[in-house]
Amino acid sequence: RMDGRRAHIAIVGWACTTLCFISYAAAFSHGASLSACTDMMPRHLRAQLHSPSNNYVTLHTNMSFYFPGDKVPVTVRSTRDFMGFLLQARKVSNDEIAGTFIFIPPGSKLLTCFEDGDSVTHSDKSLKRNLSFVWKAPDQAIGDIKFFISVVQSYFVYWTKIESAIVAQRGQN
Repeated sequence: RMDGRRAHIAIVGWACTTLCFISYAAAFSHGASLSACTDMMPRHLRAQLHSPSNNYVTLHTNMSFYFPGDKVPVTVRSTRDFMGFLLQARKVSNDEIAGTFIFIPPGSKLLTCFEDGDSVTHSDKSLKRNLSFVWKAPDQAIGDIKFFISVVQSYFVYWTKIESAIVAQRGQN
């Protein structure tokens, strides 16, 4: 009699664990959640494995400076496939998210962390390598910026806040 009950508890426990894992995976497959806005950490795993060095994802822009209102092209290049990402521009002065993305590639979607379209994340689990975006600077002066990307290679391997070179603001401060 106890064995039957124990088996029932074990099955219920297993079902819960499986459902939890599936819901984590499902949540991840449609992009970063708003809880990741601030620290850019993926939230789909409890067991978080960091690989300390990342030498295969690079974040480029072909502009070393910009003026308020400018459109800045941003490219992500990777030598290995990855599934998920979260991309933002941040002010160097205070690390606040800044500007909006006005062009994003297929397999991605705009995310509103603080303002409409200030972040971009993946919209599906398709494998990605080279992605192109266009970021629009605010019309008012915000100072120098940097782009940051967090990349999820698999459910267990990710890197947070890979950064671009500084893009300096020109024009009135």
